Amino acid sequence: MDENVRVIGRALDIIELLAQEDRPMKLHEIVEKSGMSKTTVYRLLSTLCARNYAEKREDGSYGIGYKLIETASTQINSLELLSESKPFLRRIAKEFDLNSHMGLLEKGDVVYIERLDVFPGTWLYTRVGYRSPAYCSSIGKVLMSCLSGEELDETLAQCSFKKYTKNTITDPEALKRSLHQIRRQGWAMDDEEYQEGHRCIGAPIFDYRGCAAAAMSVSGDHGALSDERVPEVIRAVKETSAEISRRMGYVE
Repeated sequence: MDENVRVIGRALDIIELLAQEDRPMKLHEIVEKSGMSKTTVYRLLSTLCARNYAEKREDGSYGIGYKLIETASTQINSLELLSESKPFLRRIAKEFDLNSHMGLLEKGDVVYIERLDVFPGTWLYTRVGYRSPAYCSSIGKVLMSCLSGEELDETLAQCSFKKYTKNTITDPEALKRSLHQIRRQGWAMDDEEYQEGHRCIGAPIFDYRGCAAAAMSVSGDHGALSDERVPEVIRAVKETSAEISRRMGYVE
């Protein structure tokens, strides 16, 4: 077995041991129950504590660290989000005959975690992981509008600001001004900014902490999202995102 794999396995053994106990464990207890040497256990615990996956208490005992709990709760929240949102994404797609999406902000990109594409006579879910530039995406813009100033600067620094169409915003300062308005109104629009003839309207989804956990959107060609239809779709998208947010424990 590769030494790196062996080390990872031993670290996981320690995490599982700490998780199974209903109280913090002393170093000698972990050594006895794991069957590893004291030097190995101490070295692995030091690394786990440095990364906050384990925690050393004042009395010298060890327990599970906040990072493991945080990581697990994020995944649980993502699963809950997908489960709670799917009926709403399907409903709005069916009502307006538009594609519906859900995505997360990752660095300078939007990562789509759910898509409901409309085809003649049917609706098909695809959980893709497809990425698109955040600065010319309704989901990306609405999520960036929820960031703090420092977080926004970090995200914008990772955007290419490539000009995809004549409508693409390529000036970071112009985008910032647009984001202020998006934050106030609670929705964003990709008006043929990423693809000619394609429009998308998105709104944020908040979790129980009041954080923008994700965003949803609907999209279609210019005919399906005509100027006359846009206000009606905006209202529906905001109402739908608010319903999903309430399901996630958000209280205004």
